[in-house]
Amino acid sequence: MWNIIQKGGPLMYLIILCSIVALAVVIERLYHLYRARINIDKFMEGISSTIKSNRIKEAIDLCQKTPGPVAHIVKAGILKHDRSRQEIKEAIEDAGVYEVPRLEKNLGALATIAHISPLLGLLGTVTGMVRAFQIIQEKATAMHSVSPANLAGGIWEALITTAAGLMVAIPTFVAYNYLVSRVKNFIVEMDRSASELINVLSQRGEQY
Repeated sequence: MWNIIQKGGPLMYLIILCSIVALAVVIERLYHLYRARINIDKFMEGISSTIKSNRIKEAIDLCQKTPGPVAHIVKAGILKHDRSRQEIKEAIEDAGVYEVPRLEKNLGALATIAHISPLLGLLGTVTGMVRAFQIIQEKATAMHSVSPANLAGGIWEALITTAAGLMVAIPTFVAYNYLVSRVKNFIVEMDRSASELINVLSQRGEQY
């Protein structure tokens, strides 16, 4: 393996670095999203029950004990339970502005790696072919015949870096799309929970 990496040229080290960074980001994001995952229906059922029973402090405590962005935005809305519907909505939206970037953290870096890895591989292909043609020119100038062995190094570099770039880019792009879909699901759940909370608090306000 080390021999193959060396034959791929200096750009192989950049491609390997990209693969390490991509793997670290994917693992970190999967762990973060896993921890943030909760049973939304059960959570909102408990929130609605406590609010309708006028146990506001208990509802806030439930939010504090529950991980994830949904609990955070619900808590922001409950803290404004005695305000108007518009103020509650604005508090939830403000909390959402903070929570969404946390869900999307490092996804931009993952997308960048997915795009530049094949470009690094292509650059390695170009530099490898340049090496091959340099050898041809040197041999021709010295009036020596060119053998396949003389060109092997440049061709190795051209082929290995291209393959390595694609091997990093393809799974990284798949992982990026999967993580983006997970984030979108969280955002949908946040919107649904926010709407349900606003309706519950509005109905409670009409009763008092």
